[in-house]
Amino acid sequence: MTTTPTRTEQGTLRAQREHVAHLHTYLTRYELVTWTSGNVSERVPGEDLFVIKGSGVEYDQLTWEGITVCDLDGNAVDGVRAPSSDTAAHAYVYRNMPEVNGQVHTHSTYAAAWAARHEEIPCVLTAMADEFGGPIPVGPFALIGDDSIGQGIVETLQGHRSPAVLMKNHGVFTIGPSAKAAVKAAVMTEDVARTVHLSRQLGEPKPIARADIDSLYARYQNVYGQR
Repeated sequence: MTTTPTRTEQGTLRAQREHVAHLHTYLTRYELVTWTSGNVSERVPGEDLFVIKGSGVEYDQLTWEGITVCDLDGNAVDGVRAPSSDTAAHAYVYRNMPEVNGQVHTHSTYAAAWAARHEEIPCVLTAMADEFGGPIPVGPFALIGDDSIGQGIVETLQGHRSPAVLMKNHGVFTIGPSAKAAVKAAVMTEDVARTVHLSRQLGEPKPIARADIDSLYARYQNVYGQR
């Protein structure tokens, strides 16, 4: 498997690449990333392709040309930027979880602190029940550069209601039916990681009953918002 870019720009999928470039503004707006860390990717509908942020591209310089088109083996097929160092992990998830159409990776401060402790975030807030349907789980430690992280994401999240996983000693990876949904999950992960951390400074947070978590999750996923 290789992630060497073609170093040519054919301009394919420009509208989707513009969309994904814009989604990265949420990562900086909500202070989920530092310097050039973190990325958003999105599957191309109906094709064995996805688009992902180029490696080391600064956020204030990110345009559609900073988003690279890759196949599901992680090979760059269009774009002058080498794709993210997490490309093999994203590709593995797309190959093995066909329901996933978007992914996000961040090293957001509070959530990464939980990951450093190898500790899941317990479901002690209604907002967590709504978005995650339970605790945010911890995935295995994996080195960067091949699909090991992707294997850990799939192993942890397949069959789990949470769209987020804390990879040990690393950070947050989120999945979703769209890239924007995965971005929302990343924002919510940092928000609840911070709140639960602060709660623990005051005492031990009290868990929500399983039946109530199920009820809250069903309402939020199926009734909340405009339909």
